[in-house]
Amino acid sequence: MSSLRFPVGRLPDEALLSGLATGDPELAVVFVRRFQHRVFGVAMAVTGDQQLAEDVAQQTFERAWRHAQIYDSRRGSVTTWLTTIAHNLAIDAVRARRAEPVAPEDLDSLLGVVSDTPERWALADEASAQLRAAVARLPREQARALMMAGIYGMTAQQVADAEHIPLGTAKTRIRAAMIKLRTTLGASKRGDHVQ
Repeated sequence: MSSLRFPVGRLPDEALLSGLATGDPELAVVFVRRFQHRVFGVAMAVTGDQQLAEDVAQQTFERAWRHAQIYDSRRGSVTTWLTTIAHNLAIDAVRARRAEPVAPEDLDSLLGVVSDTPERWALADEASAQLRAAVARLPREQARALMMAGIYGMTAQQVADAEHIPLGTAKTRIRAAMIKLRTTLGASKRGDHVQ
């Protein structure tokens, strides 16, 4: 009887997705094989890490299986739906791998710690040491605003709220800090000595 069936490899994407939703193992295999390279490619492009991309690809197919019944062809193709899932999972995976930043209230103690010990120089390359030193020379308010925006990814409004200052002041502090850093680091690249 199976010889009379339509070849599953030629089924439309929507039919394979429906088969995935019903738990048909043959259709599930064909579905995964049809999209595995594209899903892995999206995950690899976002994560840049083969092992993480493989994990994301597996999670993508698991999520597609769990949510196949909510797929709506009016909102896009199966390919678009699946690659969107892969993209979002990959972004989440990259974000989850980032080291936990220090709480904003602990920034003051960290900004004051710039040491020129041989151990510190051996562990950090010259560029990062110069950046840390340049940030340490900034006025404390500017350094805090810059760290919140640059490390925590906070918006100017979030910086303003956290520091209890007007939005314009937060924007000015961030902008001024960036200009000073650019000037200081640009001068050190040229060999000038800016204090």
